[in-house]
Amino acid sequence: MFDKLFVMSQYLTPQLTVSRLAGRLADSDRSPAMLQRVIRWFIGRYGVNMSEALESDPAAYSSFNAFFTRALKPGLRPVDPDAAVLVSPVDGAISQLGTVTHDRVFQAKGQSFSLVELLGGDHQRAEDFAEGEFATIYLSPKDYHRIHMPLAGTLREMVYIPGKLFSVNPATAENVPDLFARNERVAAIFDTEFGPMALVLVGAMIVGSVETTWAGIVAPGTGLVTSTRYDSGADAIRFAKGEEMGRFRLGSTVVLVMPKGVVSWNEDQKPGKTVRMGEAFGRKAG
Repeated sequence: MFDKLFVMSQYLTPQLTVSRLAGRLADSDRSPAMLQRVIRWFIGRYGVNMSEALESDPAAYSSFNAFFTRALKPGLRPVDPDAAVLVSPVDGAISQLGTVTHDRVFQAKGQSFSLVELLGGDHQRAEDFAEGEFATIYLSPKDYHRIHMPLAGTLREMVYIPGKLFSVNPATAENVPDLFARNERVAAIFDTEFGPMALVLVGAMIVGSVETTWAGIVAPGTGLVTSTRYDSGADAIRFAKGEEMGRFRLGSTVVLVMPKGVVSWNEDQKPGKTVRMGEAFGRKAG
């Protein structure tokens, strides 16, 4: 009953207004004393492990977003060096993973969403990933919120897709149809040695914004799907495996999609399993 009331309340809440206001407050540095109280409350409420943070003193952060997107100490997330291994892009918990079936991506019991819609409604863009493999990873409030490359790759396209801002926790995933293809999101398409790779950064309720390392905060504000193509030549934007590619300024979910027959997820990867950035997540097929 609580879950259903929680989900119903999100339909009634002015999601965009609330989330953008939260984002502005999270960037504010006007009240240092209040900021420190909020950060310390958040650490205690969600069990944030500050011993892993590069800056472990809560008082050192100039804004809530600076705290939320904190860096980790060097060496805490080693990246698996095996060239045949695809690594986890984030710290989080696996929501679902499996095979895209007839354009449908499994969301939760009784729920799925369209791959074409997830990637912005362009059938040609989605064609590379038809019947491919997907993994959806949820980042909880306590998690490290920087997003890293599962493979070395060259940026081909970035797509901003406007949408709703429902929460993306398990209760909402089970009760809101088409959740991840409904929320605001940024899809980044890369070319890798394994073939094309899509990393979709899904926004959510109270998420201030999504940020990438090449474009900064992505929020065109036009209400339209916006695609940016990138040069593959001398000026190409290239990333090493494990290199940071984006951040959630307040938390959300990443959907990783690979083409058919390219990778197989590790056998121990199951819904609910905790993963860490840089650890082996899958392996090149064959």
